[in-house]
Amino acid sequence: MTATVIDRRTLARMLGLSAAMLPMLPEKVLAQARNTTLVLGIDISDTITLDPVRQAQYTPPMTLAATYDALVTLTPDDLVNVKPALATSWQRTPDGRGWRFTLRDGVKFASGNPLTAEDVRWTFMRLLNMKEQTQQYLKSVDRVEVVDPKTVDFIMNAPNAPVLPILAAPGNGILEKAAVMAQGGTDAADAQQSDKATDWLNNNSAGTGPFRLVRWERNSQIQLVRNPHYWGGASPFERVVIRHLSDSAAQLLAVRRGDVAAAFNLIPEQIATLRGDTTVRIDRMPSLDFVYMAVTESPAANPVLAKKEARHAIGYAIDYDGILGSLLGGAAVRPAHFLPIGVNGSTERIAREVGFNTNLDRARQMLQAAGVPDGFEMEIAYGNAAVAGISYQVLGQKLQADLARVGIRVRLNPMDQVNLRTVYTQGRLAGGVLTFWNPPAVSNDLWASAVVERVARRVHWTVPQAMTDLVKRASEEQDLEKAAGLWVEWQRGVVDVAHHFILFQPTYQIAVRNTIGAFPLTAAGWQLETGKVRPA
Repeated sequence: MTATVIDRRTLARMLGLSAAMLPMLPEKVLAQARNTTLVLGIDISDTITLDPVRQAQYTPPMTLAATYDALVTLTPDDLVNVKPALATSWQRTPDGRGWRFTLRDGVKFASGNPLTAEDVRWTFMRLLNMKEQTQQYLKSVDRVEVVDPKTVDFIMNAPNAPVLPILAAPGNGILEKAAVMAQGGTDAADAQQSDKATDWLNNNSAGTGPFRLVRWERNSQIQLVRNPHYWGGASPFERVVIRHLSDSAAQLLAVRRGDVAAAFNLIPEQIATLRGDTTVRIDRMPSLDFVYMAVTESPAANPVLAKKEARHAIGYAIDYDGILGSLLGGAAVRPAHFLPIGVNGSTERIAREVGFNTNLDRARQMLQAAGVPDGFEMEIAYGNAAVAGISYQVLGQKLQADLARVGIRVRLNPMDQVNLRTVYTQGRLAGGVLTFWNPPAVSNDLWASAVVERVARRVHWTVPQAMTDLVKRASEEQDLEKAAGLWVEWQRGVVDVAHHFILFQPTYQIAVRNTIGAFPLTAAGWQLETGKVRPA
């Protein structure tokens, strides 16, 4: 295997050494570290926390999936049927209303302590009582109970809710109770106020995954070390370093030089320059992620946007084909709303029939109906970051030009990712915001429930009860064909209220050095099976 090229300063930082110690590193040590350290280049500016319960961003699931295991998982070739992970089997509880899980034998945490049913119970009761966004994903779970040291029951308040795929999410990774409690963690009813473990979990993991978190420096790097107790077989890499590289040009240079083994945020033009390069290849996989613009209807923020007709004008004015073709090189599709292409009830044909399509004459008619025939002003905020091979800034500039064609005058407002999320989640939008959605788990219910619950509040939309009831009926419908029809009906409704404009659903295009063999991407929500990466 050809050694990955890492400059001495970068390597010293990976190893936690000072610059003064650089001359003391023998060449043999340098070469060995290059061969046993997997370095990934990606924009991780959205990483706010690595506490699984508090995670709700785009890139942290890659780290969480490398350091924690869930009860079940989804494999890249099958995103419908869950597979065993920490649980080897599951079935309905005797009353038919819950789920019973049998745990795998011989599993140890990175500390060396054995996994028990009590760890599982404690993990989920902490999650439920913390009342973070992850708790809303499991709103159908009332509580978790220990049956015996190897068996747990999930007591459901909605027995037909699709809980199994949701349990595969990295945010549902199992924590070691004793380790987290020692750092202030609790599963008490008041955990939302009393739990103090997040600061520790931001720099340490307490899971059973193939790696262990040892350091996180915001907007710099995340460091993982191999878990010697991992039940699934040891990784050939002793360390993983996830380097924050916000600039795609820097990522391209780094992967060409061998400073990183893979670059995640290259734009189509940069990917094209790698054709014929014998040292780097492009690995591709259709994702279930999407990038969208949310638009408020708060009259206090923008009285024009409070009118549905004005929001419709935005929907008809966007050049969707230009975004997919010119900006993304065709490496994307576009769903109608918060159901990505490929899940039940969402196809490219349905998206064309149900979603907005470019129609400038129709946009101008909508402006007339809104009482602003000459257009209006609005703000679009976005993070100083890149996603899926494009920067939010470039996307914002494209939308600014598109909307100007019908007289909608856009002010662009770039922000730090953390500030942007705070503004968005607290419903303090001045107009529109560019952001992403990646699946916390592969479940139509999660996408749709997010719209009618959390995301609706962010854009000041009062959701009709009939819309919420429709989501529940579609989620619990056991006949897939009937469920698909209900999901199409739901998409028509949310497209009509026009708060969310889906801009694209990308195909992952990752530049990978040929020193790496297996590099298993996944669309299940964590992008890379880091523990299964192998050298060539």
